[in-house]
Amino acid sequence: MGSDVLVPEWPQLLIASGRRSVPFSLAIKRKNGSGTFVVQVQNPRVPPQLFDMVVAPHHDHVKGPNVVETLGALNRVTPAKLNTAARMFSERFSHLSRPYVAVLVGGSSSSYQLSPDFSQTLGATLSAMAKTTGGSLLVTRSRRTDDSSFQALCKGLENSACEVWDGSNPNPYFGLLSLADFIIVTSDSVSMTSDACTTGKPVYVVHLPGGTPKFHEFHQQLRSKGLTRPFNGTLESWSYEPLTDTSDAASEILRCLSYRNCSE
Repeated sequence: MGSDVLVPEWPQLLIASGRRSVPFSLAIKRKNGSGTFVVQVQNPRVPPQLFDMVVAPHHDHVKGPNVVETLGALNRVTPAKLNTAARMFSERFSHLSRPYVAVLVGGSSSSYQLSPDFSQTLGATLSAMAKTTGGSLLVTRSRRTDDSSFQALCKGLENSACEVWDGSNPNPYFGLLSLADFIIVTSDSVSMTSDACTTGKPVYVVHLPGGTPKFHEFHQQLRSKGLTRPFNGTLESWSYEPLTDTSDAASEILRCLSYRNCSE
């Protein structure tokens, strides 16, 4: 009710994401048949054969010949975007000493809990680590970070070399990803963890209280492939092949479109 009417001209390619988009992508598929190649991102919760392609993370266990499995979440992290962000924010952090440690803080969800007590302890641990390494902390919050937990985190960070984004100006999120020597991320966010692992930089995960089998499987896969390590208050460098889920999925879509065009 109240939505736009679905009428031609139909697209050659439709990419839809999330469960709420499923009825619309299916409606266009029914109306235009093979004329529209429909790609559904994330677990559609309906049979995947209803679409031309489904792109879903491995831990969602969506199976089928037209399913492209990713390890993490699709994201907007690209070398070009990181280079642009580095130029934009390098001066802003130039007064801080290296190594830069980006800290991506999430919050409570249906699966995890971030409390003020946990946040203050985390802040104190981060502060001690920064003093030991002689480096600096670049901290950003997410939409899930409640004010009381954020304030407690900042209290724990007192007297440390840090730059904290409090929401009062544009979020330097991509600047943090681009300039960081290390990245620390809370376990509640598949998206932020995937973003971090797309950079190829050492990624440490702060495991919050809670979790679900799917989250545990996701983090176990990243650890087993050498992309992440649990955060225990210390830092060390390592290398790995960055996640390329987004470009890999795009390449597969282009391959299928090319094959379909050649077959027509």
